[in-house]
Amino acid sequence: MAKDKAAAKPSELSLADFFSATDARRDRWSQLAACADAWGAGRGSSDKLATEIVTLLDELEPLEQYWAFPGPALMRTVRELVSGGDAQGLATALNRIKSSIFSGSYRRDPSAWNIDEEAESNFADRLPPGLASEAAQRPYFELLVVAPESVRAGSGASPRELHKLRRPEDPFIYESVPVGSFEDAVVAAIINTNLQAVVVYDGFPYKSRHALTALGRLLQRFGIEDDGMPTSYGLSLARAIKKIRPELDIYLVSERSVEAAATSEQSRLVRRVFYEMEELLEVHLSILAGITERYTTPFFDNLKKYAARPIGTFHALPVARGKSIFKSNWIKDMGQFYGANLFLAESSATTGGLDSLLDPAGNIKDAQDKAARAFGADKVFFGTNGTSTSNKIVVQALCQPGDIILIDRNCHKSHHYGLVLAGSQPLYLEAYPMVEYSMYGAVPLRTIKQALLTLKAEGKLDKARVLDLTNCTFDGHMYNCRRVMEECLAIKPDLVFLWDEAWFGFARFSPFHRRRTAMGAAQRLEEMLGSPEYRKRYDEWKAKMKGKVGKDLDPNDASLLDTHLLPDPDTARIRVYQTNSTHKSMSALRQGSMIAVRDQDFHKVEEQFHEAFYTHTSTSPNQQIIASLDLARRQMELEGYELVMNAIDLALDLRRQVNSHPMISKYFHILTPGEMVPAEFRASGVEDYGRANGGATWEKVIDAWEEDEFALDPTRLTVVTGRAGYDGTQFKGLLASKYDVQINKTSRNSILVQTNINNTRSDVAHLLKVLADCAREVEQRLQEADAVEKEAFAARVKSLMEDVPDLPNFSRFHDAFRDSVESGTSQGHMRAAFFTAYREHDCEHIKLQDPQIDERVRSGPPLVSANFVIPYPPGFPIMVPGQVIEADTITFMRKLDVKEIHGYNASLGLKLLKPDSLGKRAKKGAATDL
Repeated sequence: MAKDKAAAKPSELSLADFFSATDARRDRWSQLAACADAWGAGRGSSDKLATEIVTLLDELEPLEQYWAFPGPALMRTVRELVSGGDAQGLATALNRIKSSIFSGSYRRDPSAWNIDEEAESNFADRLPPGLASEAAQRPYFELLVVAPESVRAGSGASPRELHKLRRPEDPFIYESVPVGSFEDAVVAAIINTNLQAVVVYDGFPYKSRHALTALGRLLQRFGIEDDGMPTSYGLSLARAIKKIRPELDIYLVSERSVEAAATSEQSRLVRRVFYEMEELLEVHLSILAGITERYTTPFFDNLKKYAARPIGTFHALPVARGKSIFKSNWIKDMGQFYGANLFLAESSATTGGLDSLLDPAGNIKDAQDKAARAFGADKVFFGTNGTSTSNKIVVQALCQPGDIILIDRNCHKSHHYGLVLAGSQPLYLEAYPMVEYSMYGAVPLRTIKQALLTLKAEGKLDKARVLDLTNCTFDGHMYNCRRVMEECLAIKPDLVFLWDEAWFGFARFSPFHRRRTAMGAAQRLEEMLGSPEYRKRYDEWKAKMKGKVGKDLDPNDASLLDTHLLPDPDTARIRVYQTNSTHKSMSALRQGSMIAVRDQDFHKVEEQFHEAFYTHTSTSPNQQIIASLDLARRQMELEGYELVMNAIDLALDLRRQVNSHPMISKYFHILTPGEMVPAEFRASGVEDYGRANGGATWEKVIDAWEEDEFALDPTRLTVVTGRAGYDGTQFKGLLASKYDVQINKTSRNSILVQTNINNTRSDVAHLLKVLADCAREVEQRLQEADAVEKEAFAARVKSLMEDVPDLPNFSRFHDAFRDSVESGTSQGHMRAAFFTAYREHDCEHIKLQDPQIDERVRSGPPLVSANFVIPYPPGFPIMVPGQVIEADTITFMRKLDVKEIHGYNASLGLKLLKPDSLGKRAKKGAATDL
């Protein structure tokens, strides 16, 4: 995964080429053009340069067969220019091809495909609106045609014949990429990000004529192997491509029994089946119809039509149509800044084609259905109040007063507040700590299973309703969602799962991240539980367990914590909810969020879900946010694969550059998977990404992501700043004020850098320069410092990197808020504690440094928090309402050097529930005032 792609020969198609294909390709074309320029200008040895050019072409050509541009004709022209010794002509040709690849001009300019014609030399596709030509351009894509040589040479599948089908009225324009084998088709699907559709003919072989050893190993990781049945290669290829890029439309053209192919179980993988090429135009039209289905944005399209209509507004929204702004003497600059369309597309009405978010029956419903398809869900609901609200909606819909909710104590505060509103009892689960970086990882599966088994032993398993976890965590810890749900369902087959994937919505569009997502795991579980193979496996396991499974599982059997438990296919229900902050990882406006549902029993909670949605959703939702969610879905379905793979590649490059740079790495370091995930949760042994410095190849990483309990999202980069003498907050401020670099999260001695679909190689270069400049400044200060200053710097580094406070675990709820003080689990009635604090006479304040704090910790009466206390960083609640505050929490609070602590006023001190109030409540009962 390291950026060693330039060193690998493309003819061998290393895995590095697959995951950074666009940049690797551009780098090679740049190198070719540079050599041709030198040859044309007479710089260096002509023979040596010509030889290097031929070598580079030999390396490039196997990769270029998977792209439509420049195509065989231009490649032949380039070869002829080389063999003819035309150095000037070659330089011109290669620079034009390179320019077209970089700018994408071949998508819109036919002359780019012919060296002899004048081509555009601008980068219009890359410029923002207002800086580029506004002329309408038909979107361009590429079509993969998989067929044996005999068919590709005939009239049906040749690019020339498909080109003849183009019509001026077609909404899109495409070029075809012909390949002749199963393996070549998979390579094309992986590296050609322009592909949007695949036409598959019968009769092609499995093996490529190129050396594809790495590909064979990769396919095995995806469960794809040569079944030795050439007659079924078409459907097998469809299955393979869908595992990697589920968004692609696949069309099967068969000369055998198309009726059987169209009705087989695997036919759901293909969009349509054709008999030979009897309907070539229908194939063409079907391809365009498939792209149109993904391209169409129901709500946004209607919003544009609405904005173009002459509408008189007599509703409560003065900014609608913009008259109050554009006619104003004082706020015209608002209109100039935002433009007319923003106001023309505003309305508080739900008529005129705009639909209602609260009760969608038209284009919003259609947009949500398309999002469900894109994200692998049964249903998707749009949110315009952020994922904080989405989380509260799901919690309220699923949870009732008295229910026990297993929840990561470090999850976003919206979950905690949601439980207060629902009146459910949180059973807090502890993630493993990373004390040296003042952050937590994720909750071990063993911890979750122990909680469920303890509840079962105490006869309370029926009250356990939901498992609520954050995936991936702020710092990049990805759960093995499939394994977690699989083993939990073996203990409680109707357990509901809420996965907060606020920062992880993009993961659906990476074939590697997808396996670590809630919806990806839910799909795999559904398929697994419904298969005959799994039933056989379960029966064998049940016999091995001597029948002690399901209801007969012995909760006191400690060996179960280390046993891979299997759910009963007859009783397990897949009930999965996923929330994602679309605006945090996709091109949606701020507060745009989605709730994805894959719940086999949704009909049982549908009414209460809608009630919760009504409760928390504004009756005046922002139309532009809804439209941006619609558009974000379109973008991710049509180019999400390319954008996400690029973000991953940038992250890997940044990791390698920082950790290997002699100056930067002296003061800054990006934490590796080995440093972020303890060895006990990494059975694969993968320590780092990339071959350099003992890291792992992508093949090993795929294995790790499939089986390890936790894996690290490479796009989350924890940059340790403590060795440079900066705490996280301090360095965040420096980046923003001096270098115009913005980041979100910090810890005591680190900052979190994220790459996303918005980033470019220029961004990476800028950050690297900033880190290099900062490192040099530290180095220079130390060189010029006297002994006292050096000692002070060393002490600062020690305080940040070594003298770090222990991270406090959740202690327990006070007995006044617990149903049973003898219980082996820690759940309590947090809602009752929360609202007790509303009564001033039941509360007291004690300053943090007051000696009575320490006395009461030692001797009582206990300190009981009246509210949530959430320091930023680290951003998790170190106190919740009703929690008994112990010494480790006090020590942590006293060592905190952050300015922002929600729920704590330093001038007043800790807000506590009075002991006499707690005594009265204990007599009344824990659930009082729920």
